[in-house]
Amino acid sequence: MSKTGDPQEQNQAPLIEHLIELRSRLMRAVIAILVIFLGLYAFANDIYSFVAQPLMALLPEGSQMIATEVASPFLAPFKLTLVVAVFAAIPYVLHQAWAFVAPGLYDNEKALALPILASSIALFYGGAAFAYYVVFPLLFQFFTQTGPEDVAVMTDINQYLNFVLKLFFAFGVAFEIPIATFLLILSGATTVESLSKKRPYVVLACFVIGMLLTPPDIVSQSLLAVPMYLLYEVGLLFGRLVRRKREKDEEDEEL
Repeated sequence: MSKTGDPQEQNQAPLIEHLIELRSRLMRAVIAILVIFLGLYAFANDIYSFVAQPLMALLPEGSQMIATEVASPFLAPFKLTLVVAVFAAIPYVLHQAWAFVAPGLYDNEKALALPILASSIALFYGGAAFAYYVVFPLLFQFFTQTGPEDVAVMTDINQYLNFVLKLFFAFGVAFEIPIATFLLILSGATTVESLSKKRPYVVLACFVIGMLLTPPDIVSQSLLAVPMYLLYEVGLLFGRLVRRKREKDEEDEEL
């Protein structure tokens, strides 16, 4: 006579399978990061020189950075290369995350989630590029020209790295605002009209966030706050387009 399996064991079986798949996806992501890191490590010093170029271009000829700690000449390029490896592996890491959650999504959710995922990656990269090519030259020019003339600027390589990584992250996250605004409107948590009425508060919030995420000077705060507000308006624009499309689809269904 056949025996029915324990219901508790049957319920645990799918959970164990999901955990095994999650572990597999995480291992693939970690391996991808390690492979990229090993491939880039030979160029660690060149990568650091590239990141330091916006500051070095504004220093007097013959100037150089300094290392105030014994291990800094090794650890700073090592840390930066690891961060770059993670940065470069983000599309593959998110692909693994997508492959894990996609089977549980409906077709309409998949059709919407994939463009959002791709645009999120592009916006994060765009925020980092904006920080490097636009913000850094303006910011470092301000810093190097406002100090006393008899003070030589000799930046520690580790302190500089921490500074620029903070700005990379801040601008990368800030450029996700259109996605966040769009999702809030799409989910029905709020409306375009409601968000439009909150513009004064949004402007204030952008400058407060800029104050918290950037160095304590009005230049860097403004360079983050102004793009954040403009990106907020971009999110509202896409929200309006989605609302019009929904209204049109509803009218077509009624007809």
